[in-house]
Amino acid sequence: MGLVEAVAGILFDASVLLPYQEGSSLQPSAQSLLRRLRHSGIRSGIFCGEGLPDDEVGFLKSMAMQYSFNHFLVGASSSAIDEVNAAWNDIGGTILCVISNNKKDDFTQLATSGWLFLILDVEGAVSCPNSNRFHINKLEELPLAISNLNKKAIGSDVVTVAYIMKTSREEDFAKRGAFPIQHTPNGLIFLPITFDLPLSSQLREADVILHKATDEILSIDLSNSSESPNRIIYTRGMQELQSYMNHHPECIAIDPLNNIYPVLDRLKIQRLLLGLEDLNSEGHCAIRGPHFLKIDDFNAPGLVQRLAESKLSLPSIVKPRVACGVADAHSMAVIFRNEDFKDLNVPCPAVVQEYVDHSSTLFKFYVLGEKVFYAVKKSTPNANTLMKLSHRKGPGPLHFDSLKSLPTSAEHAGNGSNDKSLDLKLVTDAAIWLAKMLDLTIFGFDVVIQEGTGDHVIVDVNYLPSFKEVPDDIAIPAFWDAIKKKFESKRSKQCAVSNC
Repeated sequence: MGLVEAVAGILFDASVLLPYQEGSSLQPSAQSLLRRLRHSGIRSGIFCGEGLPDDEVGFLKSMAMQYSFNHFLVGASSSAIDEVNAAWNDIGGTILCVISNNKKDDFTQLATSGWLFLILDVEGAVSCPNSNRFHINKLEELPLAISNLNKKAIGSDVVTVAYIMKTSREEDFAKRGAFPIQHTPNGLIFLPITFDLPLSSQLREADVILHKATDEILSIDLSNSSESPNRIIYTRGMQELQSYMNHHPECIAIDPLNNIYPVLDRLKIQRLLLGLEDLNSEGHCAIRGPHFLKIDDFNAPGLVQRLAESKLSLPSIVKPRVACGVADAHSMAVIFRNEDFKDLNVPCPAVVQEYVDHSSTLFKFYVLGEKVFYAVKKSTPNANTLMKLSHRKGPGPLHFDSLKSLPTSAEHAGNGSNDKSLDLKLVTDAAIWLAKMLDLTIFGFDVVIQEGTGDHVIVDVNYLPSFKEVPDDIAIPAFWDAIKKKFESKRSKQCAVSNC
């Protein structure tokens, strides 16, 4: 049997979702799979055949509702074909029915349905290329099986993007349609990587590895060196992925781990931003990074003089040098008095940055390949308002976690810097410059506009942001386009080297 169309619908027999012992619960691996399918763009349903206890039928029906699946109260008979075809008459592709090995004989009546059958719990079985039956050993292998089937159906032009990131981030992207199992309009298939299966089997057919490696960092030590790579400890799974990428350069990473290291180090980024000076011209507002100073010890002598030499005045904001990936990377403080530095509770090494008055307005920029987007967000108030907030709590630094709660105030919010004062061309030029300097495909950075001078100050740079402020119908196609163009560019360079 030749596969003509890609898999567009998945049916689960109850036997592959429920544990072998009685009880209304899902197999341990089933919940994450159903969650992924819910936002995959592929039609999904659950079979509840005759003889299934009422409580299990009720449970599976509730699961179907929870994950927006269809629920079919039919057995493995011709009536099942009629009911599914009636519900999915517009499916436009092949239906894949997932059944357990001990139930496969119950589905013989469906042999002429035109469906494909994926049989679970078959160790070492080899699928016949002319059969409509395929085999997997674990439920976790289902996304890989679908990816392989669809790649064969669509042809060699399709690009398989294997991706890894923490569950909450993956779900955020998936809810917006970023990771469809069916191919995208520009020919991408997305395959989730799990560290519960051997990486080699999952990545054998992958063309691109998309990762958020910062989700897999256990520790970063920048205390004695400005070089990040040898001082990052990843999770065991990420170490395996890193090794795989090192040994398979033909599999294109978005982006190589070496490229993201500067974004992990606020000092490196600050030094890089000094190069923005080349974009400025006389008579126009400038784009720059904030003035800054690296500090290894808040109690070291001569600190006040060093601050002055670095063009830093109070208030200043103090950030850990490590920018992400560890628990205290976002533990910061605003300093109003020189004595506030003594025994300051911010991890060292640290970076002291100029606090820029910007009327509580922050411009979040997102670079997706060749396209640049931005959104306007509320930010921290000007220094005088911030000082009032601090004084209410008593003398001393104002501590905060930038991921959880920024110090804000309704007073003066939204005045001064606004959308009309943004020099979009200037910042777009800076985005193109940053993309070239960092060699990153998808990244973001924050810009504030200084009151009085109009300077556009880049205060933060981050890798693979969510870009959730950009409408999905604009951002997601740009996301896909960025991945496809990077793949084509890298593959072209590989072919030029190998004369392929």
